[in-house]
Amino acid sequence: MEKFAIGVDLGGSNLRIGAYTQSGKHLGSVAFPTNAASGYIPVIEKMCDSIRCLYQEASGHGEFAGVGIGSPGPLSLPDGVLHNPPNLPGWDGVELRREITRRLPWPIWVDSDANVAAFAECRLGAGAEYGLDSLCMVTLGTGVGGGIVLDGKLWHGLNGAAGEVGHGPLILDGPPCNCGARGCLEVYASATAVVRRARELGLANETGASQGDLTAARIAQLASEGNAVARKVYDEAGYALGLGLANLVNTLNLSLYTIGGGVSAAWELFAPRMFATIEELSYVYRMSQPDRWDIFQPRRTHICRARLGSDAGLLGAALLPFQRAD
Repeated sequence: MEKFAIGVDLGGSNLRIGAYTQSGKHLGSVAFPTNAASGYIPVIEKMCDSIRCLYQEASGHGEFAGVGIGSPGPLSLPDGVLHNPPNLPGWDGVELRREITRRLPWPIWVDSDANVAAFAECRLGAGAEYGLDSLCMVTLGTGVGGGIVLDGKLWHGLNGAAGEVGHGPLILDGPPCNCGARGCLEVYASATAVVRRARELGLANETGASQGDLTAARIAQLASEGNAVARKVYDEAGYALGLGLANLVNTLNLSLYTIGGGVSAAWELFAPRMFATIEELSYVYRMSQPDRWDIFQPRRTHICRARLGSDAGLLGAALLPFQRAD
């Protein structure tokens, strides 16, 4: 019988818990609103109660490897101490791993949500599809995150902050970012940034929509229908992604970079400008670019949409205990 583990995808709005085998077979899951504003203790206690219930349901499937937690950052690793996480207001200084370990009798691992998504994508997504054990993943959601997997292992850096691809200035006089810098990738390519830019360009007035009706998905729909302003928004996002990826390609020289998160659904809208910018600005990419974006070729630099969709974070969290046991 295969070993199994439980993963937790701790989000600012929703909390998902799932049991998976080492090969990725789904054994069961639960989900509920995080209600982070109630304070971290009620959230963690409800999380732990749900983990116990899910363990009981899945315990007949094999040996239990432990619990993995994917959390919003910033957080220090390996202890999982949160540092003013914007998606979990009031959780500054929470020692997440210690709080959960106090309540559960099993091994507990904590990592960033972007890291665990990258790990799953490497083990069971595009990395597995292409037969690679290293990749860099960029996640485009409310913010922009990232994770790096090298030789099958997550690369954490000094204190767990490696892979923060959404931050660091790309355009020096750009909009301010929550990290304290200006012109970061996050202020151009996140869902929040797409909506902000559409409002700046007057898309709501042009379409007769209320400001509240504008979402990244709605703007993508308008762009697909030919709206020039909406298309400009995603073209600008593609340019910023190209700048960020040019730096990553030149620095890491990996074979695979994947783009995930909700904004990645607009791939056809931002990818042409993104690829053109990478080709213009990265000599490493020009040395190693494939003949086509969508065909894998060994020893070439590939950039593609992530394969696992919204389940990547939950699945990657469940894979954490197996990485540590390997």
